[in-house]
Order: sequence, then structure tokens, then C-alpha cells
Amino acid sequence: MTQAQTQTQSPTPGATYRVVHTTQYTYAEPVSLSMHQVRLTPRTTASQQVHLTRLQIDPPASASSSRTDYYGNLATTFSVADSHHQLRVTAESLVTKAGNRGGRLLSPILSDARDQLQRRATPEALAAVEYQVESPLAPRGAAFARFAETALLPDRSVLEGTEALMGLIYREFEYDPVATTVATPVASVLDGRRGVCQDFAHLMISCLRSHGVPARYVSGYLVPRPGIVGAQASHAWVAAYCPGVGWVAFDPTNNVIPSHGHITLAWGRDFDDVSPLKGVTVGGGNHTVSVNVRITAEVGEAAA
Repeated sequence: MTQAQTQTQSPTPGATYRVVHTTQYTYAEPVSLSMHQVRLTPRTTASQQVHLTRLQIDPPASASSSRTDYYGNLATTFSVADSHHQLRVTAESLVTKAGNRGGRLLSPILSDARDQLQRRATPEALAAVEYQVESPLAPRGAAFARFAETALLPDRSVLEGTEALMGLIYREFEYDPVATTVATPVASVLDGRRGVCQDFAHLMISCLRSHGVPARYVSGYLVPRPGIVGAQASHAWVAAYCPGVGWVAFDPTNNVIPSHGHITLAWGRDFDDVSPLKGVTVGGGNHTVSVNVRITAEVGEAAA
């Protein structure tokens, strides 16, 4: 097996942040009944500790329940049976993130990594294979493979190639909040070369999967700092699986390896698996939605 070194990151003492995420729906007509599901509770990971979570619903929920979904995310389902013209959902969390310092990890080259995944050599590799196949919002295809072929070379290490792909997307695509919608296919994003963090994450995942690299969609938040795009609301990035190393995160919107400025909420195959808030209503007519995310540092410096 051939291996190569690539620059990556390892935990160092970080900071604690308070995150307040508010979503408000305003309806033109009364809503007699609504049912919603939220994934707004940050995950506990090796580099992230969750101290507090609180979910406030106005008007109050008539019923609610929580469960851990297939991907290990906490999902809360609630209903509001009282007539209402407005619904406000506020999630508050207190999270400590480990920081990162530069380091190097041995990473197999792409061709060797594919062989290891095909053999399902370890339980972790077996679990990663489901992120190797396409999903509804992040399909595989020849166009994605061609776009990424200069980065994901067979004799290049997986992590070096994935980092090169991240940089390629960052250089070739323009961040444009009005160029796409949540319904824009990733193939159209590839053609148009414009979009937002969700689009770039789906594109990177499609490219990786098209070259046999397992990849998952990660939702979360960015601690605001100069030069960082996507801190005003929920953010999205990618984690790629490398045999012998594990899952390593990449943020194609900002061309950075996520550090303690990235707060992880949930992960899955694509956005549909991790949508922060979705639901159905009886009545309501036309509606508007506003989202506000406020992050404050409780301990230490807020940096990414």
C-alpha cells in the first residue's frame, strides 16, 4: 500500500460559544395545524462538547418528541394545534470547540483507498461505503468526475486530492446568494459556476463520490470573522472518508480545513437528511421566513 503525507489538523484547547438560532414563519392566513421536525441540536464529537441545548417554540407546541435518527443526529418533532399567523422556533446551545494546530497524517493514495473500501476491511470502512453511493441531492456522474479529475489523481493521496478539489471549487465558483434555490440541481450548479454553501457542498460530494471517495454533508455554523463567508445563517461543508485516517472535514465555500470556528449540527448523505427545520401546515396561504443566527464567545477568543 502506498501512502503519502498531507497537511491536516489536530485538536488544541479551543473556546466556548453560545449559539442562538431563530427561525420565524409569518403566514398570510391562519394556520390551524402545523407539524415540524428540527435538527438544531449540535452533535457531541471528539472536537466538540455540548453543554446546554434549549428549544423554544412560540406558540407553544401541543405535542413534541425527540429521537436519534439513522445518522446519529438528534431530531425533534412537534406540532402546534392552536390557530396561528406566526411561528417562531429558537434553538440555543452552549458548545466548546477544540481548536486546531497544523499536523501531518499518512494518507493512502486514491487507488489504494478504493481497494481498501472495496474489501470492506474494517467496520468503519464498511459504514463509510453508504456515503460512496449517490443520494438524491448529490448524485454521481461523468461530468462531476471530469471536473474533479485534475485534483483527484489515482496516484495522489486521498487527503491531498480532496484538499485540491476544495481549492478548485473555491477558485472556479462564485458565491452568489441569488443564483440558486434549495431546488437547484447540483448539475446546474456545475454548469452555472455560481451558488452558496449548500451548492458547493453538494458539488464537492458528487465529485468525490464519482471518484469512489465516501463523502457526507455536514450542517452547522461559522463563528464570524473577516474573510469568512456563510456566518449569517446555517452553513454547510463536507467530510471525506480516508481509510486509516477516518473522516476529515473540508469547507469549499471558504477553502479552509474546518477548525474550532466550525460548529457541527448534523450530518447525512445530503441536505435532505439534515434540514434544520421542515414541516407541513394546514392553511397559512403565502408565507415568509426569516432566519437569524447569533454566535457569541463565552470563553476565549472567537476565531476560526
